[in-house]
Amino acid sequence: MRTPTCLLGGPGIEDRVAHGHDPDRFVEIGSLSKVFTGTVLAALAGQGALDPDAPLHEILPEVPRTSAITPRRLAEHTSGLPRLLPVPTGPPDDPYADFTETALRDALRDLEALRRSPAGEEEEYSNLGYAVLGLALTTATGRTYQELVDAHVLRPLDLAAGAVTARPPGDLRLVPRTLLGRPRPLWNLTGAILPSGGLWATPRTMARVLVGLLVERRLGAPAPTWRRAGPTLWHNGATRDASVVAAAHDDGRWLLLHRFGDPAKTDRLAVATLTAAPAPAPRPDIR
Repeated sequence: MRTPTCLLGGPGIEDRVAHGHDPDRFVEIGSLSKVFTGTVLAALAGQGALDPDAPLHEILPEVPRTSAITPRRLAEHTSGLPRLLPVPTGPPDDPYADFTETALRDALRDLEALRRSPAGEEEEYSNLGYAVLGLALTTATGRTYQELVDAHVLRPLDLAAGAVTARPPGDLRLVPRTLLGRPRPLWNLTGAILPSGGLWATPRTMARVLVGLLVERRLGAPAPTWRRAGPTLWHNGATRDASVVAAAHDDGRWLLLHRFGDPAKTDRLAVATLTAAPAPAPRPDIR
């Protein structure tokens, strides 16, 4: 079975949809969910509704008062927290099944013991850190994570509430399948891990988000969640059998690539496609 692939991009990148993919059905976007969490943080900070440099214990009372972790450090992966909790919260075939808000709040009491380096000193990519950040945002505002995404990302980009969600309609989901055509089991990512990796979106919607945030800069400077490699801002995501890359070059080239299969191959294809795409023609200088 050839891998279903959806690539949307521009300028100079032709849309490609192959092997049964559908750009208008919901797919898991994995850690690309972090972009929404970081953008919500930036919006709340810009409105003065949340101080990104406030000690985390001022928002989450379970956090020890001695902790130097802040929302900004969580967003920038400089909190010192590990990638995941050291003890699995679910069975091997569904590692996040029992990672509830209660389990996360219990872990906050030992947050300092979990740190692998002093807060603010080293960068270490942390799914746990974004789960904590998501909890801080919902606790500080008294709103659900979906409400925050709708209010601070989707509506400002003229997208419908729920266009990116943790619970898309079952008949609109596109999921990986076995060689016999049966749906593969998915991880449960609707609990505390949601702000780190549990959202679904159609590739077409995600492409509109990417263009709005990185090309048109409609919400201002990109959130600190985005990774930079030379002239390119990017972020990727992977779940059990799916992977996605969103990237934008400083000259306006961009792509959104979703595939079922090996995330390393998805990353390589994204880099090769963006690099090979011709740079857009310079705009005439009209005076």
